[in-house]
Amino acid sequence: MKKPEDHILVIFGASGDLTRRKLIPALFSLFQRKLLPKNFAVLGASRTPLSDEDFRKKAGEFLSDGKEIDEFKKLLFYEPVSPTESEDFKKLDSRLESLCKERNIPPNYIFYLSTPPLVYETISRNLEKQGMERSENHFRRLVVEKPFGTNLESARSLNKSLLVSFAENQIYRIDHYLGKESVQNLLVTRFANGIFEPLWNRNFIERIEVTSAEEIGVEGRSGYYEQAGALRDMLQNHLLQLVGFVAMEPPVVIEADAIRNEIVKVFQSVRPITGGEVAKSVVRGQYVASVIQGEHVRGYREEPGVRPDSRTETFAAMRFFIDNWRWAGIPFYIRTGKKLPARITEIVIHFKQVPHHLFNHSGISGSENNRLIIRIQPNEGILLQFKMKTPGAGFHAQTVDMDFLYTDLANVHLPSAYERLLLDCMLGDATLYSRRDAVEEAWKFVQPIMDAWENDPRIPVYGYPAGTWGPESAQRLIQKGQWHYPCKSLTDDEKCYEL
Repeated sequence: MKKPEDHILVIFGASGDLTRRKLIPALFSLFQRKLLPKNFAVLGASRTPLSDEDFRKKAGEFLSDGKEIDEFKKLLFYEPVSPTESEDFKKLDSRLESLCKERNIPPNYIFYLSTPPLVYETISRNLEKQGMERSENHFRRLVVEKPFGTNLESARSLNKSLLVSFAENQIYRIDHYLGKESVQNLLVTRFANGIFEPLWNRNFIERIEVTSAEEIGVEGRSGYYEQAGALRDMLQNHLLQLVGFVAMEPPVVIEADAIRNEIVKVFQSVRPITGGEVAKSVVRGQYVASVIQGEHVRGYREEPGVRPDSRTETFAAMRFFIDNWRWAGIPFYIRTGKKLPARITEIVIHFKQVPHHLFNHSGISGSENNRLIIRIQPNEGILLQFKMKTPGAGFHAQTVDMDFLYTDLANVHLPSAYERLLLDCMLGDATLYSRRDAVEEAWKFVQPIMDAWENDPRIPVYGYPAGTWGPESAQRLIQKGQWHYPCKSLTDDEKCYEL
């Protein structure tokens, strides 16, 4: 595998939770697999006053034991930097120059903003003031975490402010869902297999579902969640990005802009849900207290920091259509929620029935649709469900499964999402990063829904018991059949994954 060019990775917000839990372990894994450049360094930067050794010690707390840890720690350095202090950026520039000389690293820099979005513009402007944002002969890249705005207006404003200092091809908007192996495998499943691509259209597919379920509640993040809700937190970014990969046309080449061009076309083709259509096509819910396996589970409004009259949705589901030649008339269903029965993200392709049911007359069973289930997490893999004859007399059919799990691949390392995305950024590959137009098109789709919820008090927030699959009213969105339920509700039975 190709190695990245020598460079320094600067992590703003280096004393934060994301750096310790995700970024440092991902970098350590790349180090163990010998995928980092020969000459490389990580420079942590945040307000917290730490020495290099302090930073290394904190980083080590989140690494599993391994003989390479001490060698890896030698790559870690630290510089106290306040995003609002110009003088600190002068010191940062000087420290980077020193590291480049000491470690024989050319001045190639990646600036990773593991900070609140509120300071993205301030950091980018201060980098520009020091002339650190661009270089004629060396690369400079800026990585930003979601959320990319809180509505269409703020997303446009954020993009505009970043583009004052950095060019679009320098900006990497990270969505960790796209770093998952099974998401990337969607392209191969669709475009490398003659058995799937000819069927991947309105003539053979009845509907498509995308589900992202979480077993946990707000887990101490009520302050953030009260401002976000399920629509902003999950549906606007992660789930719509998955829809883009499922529904896109074949790209001309497997290159970043070619793939992202096709995803943007999907978003531009999504039929808007506006006005009175919101109440018919979108359902929002909020988990309420219940008893799960004998234990009382509190409702969302009982969580610390949540308003007692909160209308923030912890569940959102919708039906929408993509108005193009491939998907005209085919419904797409997406749902996400907290305090559901299990942590599952999956895409379910429901194929159409055969034109005439030979085996559907009296006494014969087996008329369910064929389904292709793409499991994003956990137990990443693919499951194809189809009909086979039950052994014995007669023609009773039953559904059987043909599955593939990544865990079945012996001696194959399954990289974490951040591992893959960090390496891609180091290589200059933006395929799995969101582009400005895609971000804004996604916000353009959900903005009318947010406006309707805010301005029309008649649109209800349905309650659903914690541990169930959301409000019963979400079922009415399905025009034919029902949602695919990966496992039973916890209030009824134990978890039972299909994969």
